[in-house]
Amino acid sequence: MNVMGLMNQRWFNIRLLSKILPGGAWKNFLKRCYWKLKRKWQRVWLYQYWIYKNTPDKKELKRQKELSSQYNYHPLLSIIVPVYNPKKLDLIQCIQSVLNQSYDHWELCLADGGSDQSYVRKILEKFSRQDSRIKVSFLPQNLGIAGNSNEALALVTGEYVGLLDHDDLLAPFALFEVVKLLNQDPTLDFIYSDEDKVSRSSRRRHTPHFKPDWSPDTLLSCNYITHFSVMRKRLVEDVGRFQKGFDGSQDYDLILRVTGKTSRIAHIPKILYHWRESDASVASGASNKLYAYPHAKKALESYLGRKGVEAEVLDGKALSLYRVKYHLSPGQKITIIIPTQDKVDLLKTCIDSIFRKTDYKDFEILIVDNQSVKQETYDFYERIGKEKRVRIIHYPKPFNFSAMNNFAVSHVTSEHILFLNNDTEVINNEWLSAMLEFSQRKDVGAVGAKLYYPNDTVQHAGVIIGLWRGAGHSHKYAARSSHGYMGRLSIIQNLSAVTAACMMVRKEVFEEVGGFDEKMAVAFNDVDFCLKICEKGYLIIFTPYAELYHDESTSRGRDDTREKRLRSLQEIEYLRERWKFIFEKGDPYYNPNLTLDSEGFDLKF
Repeated sequence: MNVMGLMNQRWFNIRLLSKILPGGAWKNFLKRCYWKLKRKWQRVWLYQYWIYKNTPDKKELKRQKELSSQYNYHPLLSIIVPVYNPKKLDLIQCIQSVLNQSYDHWELCLADGGSDQSYVRKILEKFSRQDSRIKVSFLPQNLGIAGNSNEALALVTGEYVGLLDHDDLLAPFALFEVVKLLNQDPTLDFIYSDEDKVSRSSRRRHTPHFKPDWSPDTLLSCNYITHFSVMRKRLVEDVGRFQKGFDGSQDYDLILRVTGKTSRIAHIPKILYHWRESDASVASGASNKLYAYPHAKKALESYLGRKGVEAEVLDGKALSLYRVKYHLSPGQKITIIIPTQDKVDLLKTCIDSIFRKTDYKDFEILIVDNQSVKQETYDFYERIGKEKRVRIIHYPKPFNFSAMNNFAVSHVTSEHILFLNNDTEVINNEWLSAMLEFSQRKDVGAVGAKLYYPNDTVQHAGVIIGLWRGAGHSHKYAARSSHGYMGRLSIIQNLSAVTAACMMVRKEVFEEVGGFDEKMAVAFNDVDFCLKICEKGYLIIFTPYAELYHDESTSRGRDDTREKRLRSLQEIEYLRERWKFIFEKGDPYYNPNLTLDSEGFDLKF
């Protein structure tokens, strides 16, 4: 029976048991097992189909070879491989994957750290005799992965260096794609690609990691770059090559040092690297190299020290994830702007949660009343207005989210502004300080929070431009406990936009971009606002360390009438036309291999 048939049989057995057994916990458990297995194997086989549709065939590889010979720029690409006791077949396949490249101006530089398996020397000597582009250094002893890598680096004569582990594989078109990009921009210093994993037997590829374009804060939360990375050799030498004391995270440390010295960084959104699963590899499980994570934190601390940044590096929400927690400068006041119209129960819950659960105390609340009519609303205003940190202003015109907030900002003198919906409720005490950490940075324009529906599923974890033809929230409806696609629900990261249901911005940035566009009365005004911020060169940050509940559209109502739906469509078209070049190019913090027809980072076909 083939694998697909075996899985179908397992699904059938689970379904059969769920029907035979009496109702109760066991039956529900088996049903959950069935759907979990089905979803898992659907993803596995969908990716096999994606590979079939997106992998160049022999004819295309031949065309690439011919095309690359016509390029004006033919850089020598040097692939370095530190070697120490790999499995025989893994090493052979690793070397063969370089020999199979459709771009042939490369050199393979291997340094064996005194492997005690006799076949290692035989394999390396055989390949080096067969192809002069393969250079080998046999070391008398194992210098560790950093030392072995530096010995391989000593063999390099090329302008660019690519990193390859001794049991991993390069896609046959990997170097072609790198050189293709370098011909478009030869000033690039650092290039990275997407990757996937390959089973021990090399028979099955799985778990693709489709990455965002260059995201500096994402890199400080995890080594999202990993493989395949190619960097200018001169820069590698300038930053001191590989450093000892970072075993397991030596590549992360090098990437942090190299990217800290250049802004000429590019991403190739193609699977160019296959990371092999093995018993000792992180590809098989994050717990396989526990020693790597303290070294990763050490690399981050070194990076922050070089930059003169006052921050501490903490463990993140899962293994291999980290939190850079920035120290707060004193004397930073925040004005929390809350637009509202009646529905006092929502507003009271929101404000009570702010006062009860906010550890950062230098804030005021500015309530913007929009034509409330109920007496209970004004009774509440009279009571809450006695609180010295609460002010109330009145916006006497029809609802317009953009105009209301612009009006409110004109009444603000604080350095920082937090836009907050009245149908939100604070969850964790550090929410405000976690956002201020980034709002205080001069390179950051806006900061967004992690929002949940009342049933503890994700409502907002950042915005994806182009989703559903407009813009939508990533990971919508994911479980609160989920880490999301490649950990993205659990890390501080760069994005193109965040929701203004809870968004912090410095007042000077707000004024620099002209505030919210009042032509967008209800929807997408926050997306447009964030894109204006990006256009000015600022970063947008999402932090999962600011958590609130958001009962979406409870205060305003949903787009459930013909008039509201028409208004929504008009705002989408306005957004698409205004930011046409972004919609055409794609969200740089998403990936063109992922669909825009769902929020779950599913494959695009």
